Amino acid sequence: MAICRILILGGTGDSARLIPQLAALPNVELIASLAGRTPKPNIPNVSQVGQVRMGGFGGINGLVNYLKTEKIDLLLDMTHPFAAQITHNASIAAQCVGIPRLVFSRPAWEKEAGDRWITAMDHRAAAKLIPEIADRVFLTIGRQELSAFATVMNCWFLMRMITLPSSTVLRPPGEILLDQGPFDLEKEMQLLIHYNIGAIVSKNSGGSAAQAKIVAARHLGLPIIMIPRPKLPDGDVVSDLQVIVPWVEDQIRSLGPLKA
Repeated sequence: MAICRILILGGTGDSARLIPQLAALPNVELIASLAGRTPKPNIPNVSQVGQVRMGGFGGINGLVNYLKTEKIDLLLDMTHPFAAQITHNASIAAQCVGIPRLVFSRPAWEKEAGDRWITAMDHRAAAKLIPEIADRVFLTIGRQELSAFATVMNCWFLMRMITLPSSTVLRPPGEILLDQGPFDLEKEMQLLIHYNIGAIVSKNSGGSAAQAKIVAARHLGLPIIMIPRPKLPDGDVVSDLQVIVPWVEDQIRSLGPLKA
């Protein structure tokens, strides 16, 4: 019986919701690849996937070799909206191997009435804006970009992340809070009030898990320095989970006879 092998990149909640739907398709074998950066990733049910792998591929060449070795037929990129490097690598690798690739990009948050958003194109631009806005700031950008804020003078930071940064990473003065979403609106408001936060720095990740801080800032009238998403490479992109299964079915039909 011919089998279609699908590689799914990303351990987001979106991919965890999609996998059971794909697993229900006939003659499909799934491989879920997770970055391995969080202590509690959304690990799929092993019974629904052929395998779950953790960690990177070793750049574009490593991913190309993996796609060839594992005889991957379709590539689904469901990584975090700010995981620009793996999305870039996946785009090139899929072209090199000649297999279809689809990116799922969940909708970004949209500014609503009462929001006080200030756009900063990257983390360093956000850091430059802070002295004019607040002296107590809630950083919700994760641990990898902390060094961009290490030189901000006369400011205290509450830094929320899932895991601690390396001891070699420069970090701004303040307190690190280890936590993982989804977050509750009431608790987010209490957190902002308790720490006397004057502004938030956030990436526009979209989704519901971290949206409570956006609503809490709106209720409290706090400004948010918002960092937009990196530009996606050319290719098929969808923002609705419901269209992915039909896309996969269409691709399987267009692939014709697969390996046995």
